[in-house]
Amino acid sequence: MRHELYIGAATSWLPERMTLGEAARAGLADQARIWNTGIESVCVSADKSAPEMAVLAARAALERSKSEPEDLHLLLHACAYHQGHDMWPPASYIQRFTGGSSCPAIEIRQMSNGGMVALELAGNYLIANDRPTALVTTADRFCLPGFDRWLSDPSTICGDGGTAVLLSTRTGFAKLRGLVSVSDSGLEHGGRGEQFSDAPLSTGSPIDLNSDILVRELGVEALLSRIEAGQREAFDRACAQADVKLSDIDWYVLPNLGRTRMRAQYFDPFGIDPQRSTWSWGRQVGHLGAGDQFAGLAHLASEGALEPGQTCLLAGAGAGFTWTVGILEIMSKP
Repeated sequence: MRHELYIGAATSWLPERMTLGEAARAGLADQARIWNTGIESVCVSADKSAPEMAVLAARAALERSKSEPEDLHLLLHACAYHQGHDMWPPASYIQRFTGGSSCPAIEIRQMSNGGMVALELAGNYLIANDRPTALVTTADRFCLPGFDRWLSDPSTICGDGGTAVLLSTRTGFAKLRGLVSVSDSGLEHGGRGEQFSDAPLSTGSPIDLNSDILVRELGVEALLSRIEAGQREAFDRACAQADVKLSDIDWYVLPNLGRTRMRAQYFDPFGIDPQRSTWSWGRQVGHLGAGDQFAGLAHLASEGALEPGQTCLLAGAGAGFTWTVGILEIMSKP
């Protein structure tokens, strides 16, 4: 990258986990079907909204980076699902209850790739405006009646939680050496129905993401090839920017998807060893909407897995389609 960007802190606030067995006994999930995804448990918020979880993660990031709210020059909040109120800006709520700075506070909607897209936008904003610090948060809470975490997306089981990353042009425990986004809008209709609706959930609830429109239109092999092509371009360009090879990467922070998708989209095509990824942790917390990458990075940091000199790749993918890859060089123990 032509300008230096650093991760000053990466934090998450995740609620208690519900195991697959507990969900099955409560009549919430078909254990035999969910078992095939490899997901063993997911984080479930009993009462906290998505923005409230984001606030908790944001406060922790500020404290860990020894930053004050007035140090922030931008706050971006990314999410994939309902934030608790209609026609209401959750980014402003997060800003208010994280200390009330006066910088721009803006919501980003790019589905599961929202956190990574927001990270790139925040970095470009700091560089273009010669500002030192930005905060990027994510949060989602997937609950009925609008979304059934166990059924709405058959191969991805969703969990709840908030995350935060403090981005700096001055200092941090990791340097961003590469950060690239790629899009393919020709696949956007895979995430919508045939008709536009007049109000939220007016076409039915809970949301059903089990659409095979792209499979019927392109065929399974062609669709997987197109998804892999977008992801590979993001991987290749980020590696070129960072001047590293995939074989040089020590840790992969990947989306928390079901086992079949992980193999088809990451492990097999890119030769990624699951033991060098966050998969073993991700299958315990579920897919956190826009926040898998930040929460995964926070997990590696809290477990003491990140060592100076290591490289860590963050990969995001979201309906639309967009793919973002960031490559970090670990400068010091988080």
